[in-house]
Amino acid sequence: MSSKDRKPSRPDETPESGNWLSRTAPGVRRMLARRETPDELWVKCPDTAEMIYRPDLEAALWVTPAGRHMRIAPALRLAFTFDDGVYERLETPRAPQDPLGFPDKTSYPDKLLAARKASGEDEAMALAAGTIGGQRAVVAVQNFAFMGGSLSPAVGEAFIAGAREAVARKAAFIVFTASGGARMQEGTLSLMQLARTTLAIQELKRARLPYIVVLTDPTTAGVMASYAMLGDIHIAEPGALIAFTGARVIKQTIGQTLPEGYQTAEFLEDHGVIDRIVPRGEMAATLGSILRVLLK
Repeated sequence: MSSKDRKPSRPDETPESGNWLSRTAPGVRRMLARRETPDELWVKCPDTAEMIYRPDLEAALWVTPAGRHMRIAPALRLAFTFDDGVYERLETPRAPQDPLGFPDKTSYPDKLLAARKASGEDEAMALAAGTIGGQRAVVAVQNFAFMGGSLSPAVGEAFIAGAREAVARKAAFIVFTASGGARMQEGTLSLMQLARTTLAIQELKRARLPYIVVLTDPTTAGVMASYAMLGDIHIAEPGALIAFTGARVIKQTIGQTLPEGYQTAEFLEDHGVIDRIVPRGEMAATLGSILRVLLK
């Protein structure tokens, strides 16, 4: 049926003129489509479904009244961590784009471009240097919003660059982990980063410099199996998911149901896997206290 043969869907609509709203008041339609109070002013708590006023959530460092430590971007993480929120962003080394020519409905370079546009970051790990509690530190932050914080050759290069910068500055190296594992679009090259990052940690040990890991939600798979579990000290945010394999996969493999809270930071602290759980509001002070001892 052509557009000319189409019957009007409503008495006040004709094929030539459109509906009455667009015909008589085009500005009204745009005004109705835009709410007076933008959705961005309210954030839903993932635990209670409570709507939280965004400025209140920002003032609480993105921790909900229910205690959920929400995922945050590297810029916020760095501002919360360094003294007075002052730090120097460090460049991360470039890595080959799409080295395997990974085939997909959407090309891998296009996915990278979309992730960069959405996150405002070049890759899934950001680096910065400054002081924490008056002590020199280089900090690496994984960004879960960038392709699930996936470990890639570029992330591996960033980690190695951060470790070497810490050695050059005689500073501690602190990593905030958040990852779903190795990036499948770069295959074996991603898995190689498990070994490469481990070697970078050995450079820190030879220089007798602290390597501290802060596990945030979620830290899983290859990242958890490598540099996330090789720290001198392991700290976690409350409620963080920390696991190598998902609970459903484990249950299907061994045919057993895991204990309640098996893969949470609290369970791992109770069983000696991590050293301490620290709320976000106390993280900078805790790190500063640790560094004053370890760098003395």
